Amino acid sequence: MDIKDLKMLIKMVTETDITEFELENAEDKVVIKRGCSTAAPQFQMQAPVAYQYAPQAAAAPATAPAAAAAAVAEKEQGDVVTSPIVGTFYRAPSPEAAAYVEVGKVVEKGEVLCIVEAMKLMNEIEAEFKCKIVKICKENAQPVEYGDALFVVEKL
Repeated sequence: MDIKDLKMLIKMVTETDITEFELENAEDKVVIKRGCSTAAPQFQMQAPVAYQYAPQAAAAPATAPAAAAAAVAEKEQGDVVTSPIVGTFYRAPSPEAAAYVEVGKVVEKGEVLCIVEAMKLMNEIEAEFKCKIVKICKENAQPVEYGDALFVVEKL
């Protein structure tokens, strides 16, 4: 096979959708491949997996309107102290210790209200101003999300 024939074959392959061409006769064998020599990786999309961290998480979508209404009611009663991180809410420094605060207690600015454990780190949540605890919104050792109401307080 001469160069003219090879050029004609290459032109034919490039002007069409053919990605691979093979010609074999008694004297020659010609293989022309177009595109990547390796196959592009194939990815399959899967539906997102919903993880359930606690039994009450399954009921969250059904109770979302009720929770929103409760948040509005709490807002009317006073200021809300929210969780700055995702973690586990603890009212005391240890299981045997007394809780940091109780309903009705007056706390000073900078006083510890609770702990939110995140990735084995104990993060103390402090009062940002002098206030009175009106309501404790979470139970001890309950998981909390970013922005969840922890306390309803009344500024003093």
